Amino acid sequence: MKRALSAVIVLAAVIIGAGCTQAPAETLEVTVYKRADCGCCNLWIEHLEANGFSVKARNVQHLDQIKKESGVSRKLSACHTARIGDYVIEGHVPAQDIKRLLAENLDVVGLAVPGMPAGSPGMEGPRKESYAVYTFSKDGATEVFARH
Repeated sequence: MKRALSAVIVLAAVIIGAGCTQAPAETLEVTVYKRADCGCCNLWIEHLEANGFSVKARNVQHLDQIKKESGVSRKLSACHTARIGDYVIEGHVPAQDIKRLLAENLDVVGLAVPGMPAGSPGMEGPRKESYAVYTFSKDGATEVFARH
């Protein structure tokens, strides 16, 4: 009986642990395209690094061109655009949502937090507003991925 109970406990631990695995380290490398003088972009980068991402920041002058090439529409636009693997991350998306996207391996272009909502990562301060994180696809369709 003890042996059977031990086997059940080990199996449960394996099943629970399988759901908690992170994406491989190489998929946690992010390239962020931003303007050199954007303080909130730098704070968002710090948020990513504090959550296990390796970030390469690229200061660019023509951010609109990168957004266009990445499939980011004007309605989803924010102050920075990032790439992680095949995904595009637009704006102040929380690290936990990026990790969830990678774990679920969704068939989307990426995630976006339009604008610069107060209280989102990199936009912390005394005021906090509710905001949504959206998935977006090549055809322009969007869907709420998370609410904060």
